[in-house]
Amino acid sequence: MARADTAARTLLQEFQVTVAPVDPFMLARGLGVQVVPQDLDADVSGMLLRRDSRCVIGVNRTHPRSRRRFTVAHELGHLRMHRGRPLILDTDTRVNYRNTVSSMATDREEIEANRFAAALLAPEVLVREAVQRISFRTVDELVAQLAGLLELSEIAMTYRLMNLGIISGPGQ
Repeated sequence: MARADTAARTLLQEFQVTVAPVDPFMLARGLGVQVVPQDLDADVSGMLLRRDSRCVIGVNRTHPRSRRRFTVAHELGHLRMHRGRPLILDTDTRVNYRNTVSSMATDREEIEANRFAAALLAPEVLVREAVQRISFRTVDELVAQLAGLLELSEIAMTYRLMNLGIISGPGQ
């Protein structure tokens, strides 16, 4: 099991989360992290600011709810797994941005944070249980129903199902 999956599972266990949809905003509050809706550039989903023992997640208020949920979960992944990157102007402040580049997942930390977010919002056990109990005729129907149930975008749900080996690709 990947480190991101283990970290997400551990966080869910810490807060005794066993039902869908998982609320990443509640988890952030429980960790003492303030989530602040922000007016950000369209290509920036969010950021994690760490200073001393305080943490703040800024999330783009103009993005769809499912994307804001994923962004908060992604930033929680950075918080739990990564030390952060120094802000040039103040070296004891750490900032992580979630933007177009990070959503393409070319950086190791961004890949891990995306995997953490998917595992947090769509825990394997809940996904597999849902697949067994819902009725669907096509992969697209499965993805749409699970995305609605877990409050994820259909693209995020597709990737999660592919990573779990439940489907081989979109619409397949």
